[in-house]
Amino acid sequence: MATIITVSLLIISLSFFSISSAKISGQPGINYGQLGNNLPPPKTSINLIKSLKAKRVKIYDTNPLILKSLENTNLQVSIMVPNELVSKISTNQTLSDQWVQSNVAPFYHKTLIRYLLVGNELISSTSPDTWHHIVPAMQRIKTSLTTFRLHKVKVGTPCAMDVLESSFPPSNGTFRNDIAFRVMKPMLKFLSKTKSFFFLDVYPFFAWSSDPKNIDLNYALFESKNITVTDSGTGLVYHNLFDQMVDAVYFAMNRIGYPDIRIFIAETGWPNGGNLDQIGANVHNAATYNRNFVKKVTKKPTVGTPARPGWSLPSFIFALFNENLKPGLGTERHFGLLYPNGSGIYEIDLSGKTPESEFPALPPAEDYKGKAWCVVAEGANVTLVAAALSYACSQGNGTCDPIQRGQLCFEPNSVVGHANYAFSSYWAQFRSIGGTCYFNGLAEATSKDPSYGSCKFPSVIL
Repeated sequence: MATIITVSLLIISLSFFSISSAKISGQPGINYGQLGNNLPPPKTSINLIKSLKAKRVKIYDTNPLILKSLENTNLQVSIMVPNELVSKISTNQTLSDQWVQSNVAPFYHKTLIRYLLVGNELISSTSPDTWHHIVPAMQRIKTSLTTFRLHKVKVGTPCAMDVLESSFPPSNGTFRNDIAFRVMKPMLKFLSKTKSFFFLDVYPFFAWSSDPKNIDLNYALFESKNITVTDSGTGLVYHNLFDQMVDAVYFAMNRIGYPDIRIFIAETGWPNGGNLDQIGANVHNAATYNRNFVKKVTKKPTVGTPARPGWSLPSFIFALFNENLKPGLGTERHFGLLYPNGSGIYEIDLSGKTPESEFPALPPAEDYKGKAWCVVAEGANVTLVAAALSYACSQGNGTCDPIQRGQLCFEPNSVVGHANYAFSSYWAQFRSIGGTCYFNGLAEATSKDPSYGSCKFPSVIL
């Protein structure tokens, strides 16, 4: 009974707060990443963003050429303090003032800078020594903005879903023990006091691809017609994975006393390609997810989520371009709406006004099926490959016996030649228990058999 009362009070309070969020546009923006050596110049990129009918744009720095190109465009802009400065700014108001004076103030009056993010996924990407600096840095930056009378800028910091200890069912959403009261509660207090947002990166693709047997693909793509998930704690019914993930964070915030803070989707999207062995990463699924996401957040009246019906979800879709210098698995370089030459990977209208029937037919959603091998990635550092070769061979089970001197695969006697065999052998033996063809980005899957002469490489079946 206590749970029912709590949920009822939560819904009542959220209905009240939805009035304050009514003016926030649900029309998505776009993340404009720059990790590519083949991307068009800022002016061209901004024109492409406008052609997509984006409401806002987020960049991961304060690139002056981009900020200058955004002048008088009517695009709301989000900028970012680099991760490496957060700890220093947290203890130095003068440094914070100087940073804002140099990177924000010169552009503020002609460029609609509305969001200033302190770092990017700091809890996921930095050591615990940095975490206690996050909120003090946000406070210092806010003070600096006030000093320079830059009053329209909201301060926040993006978090990934790994800030949660538990997320299923959504009503069980709980922040991790190591950060709940040391980091998240003071952060939420700051966001509440400054009427800012909890910026959240939400990727149903990663949740689905980690457990495709138990999570229905259509449920992850907003395509499920008959598939629902009912939260046993609240009775709330979910029709897609995105809402589930977002509500888990709402409930986590409520659990430590902050039910009224609005969530801003700092990143979401679906990859249009990836490594040979990465399932579900294709143009069809990427277009389906992003188009359906746009329909959801631009729908009138505003839909919200089951835990917060009617709440607008401002957002940025990731990303503008496929970025060829992004590290990690192949999907990391294939989240773009556009190719670097500016052409569309698929058609999309971020205003949500183009009916689905007016878009061209999409290619079928097909994953590679057949034999695959694991070889050294093009351009991989040979010194690092040698270390990865040693690791693969150290795993036992005769992984590297055929590349020993005098054996069938010893020639060519080179680091890359031996690593090609070792990586394939390792993957074939250990894939069933979680072994991957990755090796910190040094390896990639291929459908081309690297075997030669009497040297036969082990393979896996995808």
